[in-house]
Amino acid sequence: MLLLDPASTHLVVIDFQARLMPKIHDGARILANARRLVAIAELLDIPVLLTEHNPAGLGDTVRELAESGPVVAKMSFDACADPDFIDALPDDDEELVLCGCEAHVCLGQTALGLLSLGRRVIVVQDAVGSRTPENKAVALRRLEKHGVEIVTTEMVAFEWLRSAEHPRFRDVLKLVK
Repeated sequence: MLLLDPASTHLVVIDFQARLMPKIHDGARILANARRLVAIAELLDIPVLLTEHNPAGLGDTVRELAESGPVVAKMSFDACADPDFIDALPDDDEELVLCGCEAHVCLGQTALGLLSLGRRVIVVQDAVGSRTPENKAVALRRLEKHGVEIVTTEMVAFEWLRSAEHPRFRDVLKLVK
């Protein structure tokens, strides 16, 4: 299926950490979109998994996202190298929607790692950040070249809803407007 299926989707929130976010270009907007994605996922009962890279060095997940789901601490840039992350992933048929930081490091390597495991990977470009716009742009081009689907927060929201008749449509609409 080309459209995202809310019944078989998992949201993966990568490394939105306290000491990293102030260094991310356009970090406030990226964090706001990640909060929207998490809120929409919660409204639609879509599971959320978070990662933290080297939490001793980069701090915990930012307060706004900290309670969104289970957290996997990791030291590898590619979260797939961590057995705890692999164990926390849903079944192989689940689509993995990714947001987070940094596009050219942890998010990028994790997306490529998931692809190598045969997973369908969707990256939400307006909820992804890097310290520089150039690093983000190159990372997104590379990911797309290798088969990662690049979408926006609103695309995810409306594909998860499928219809204005969805019982949570108005709640989600308030989050994206």
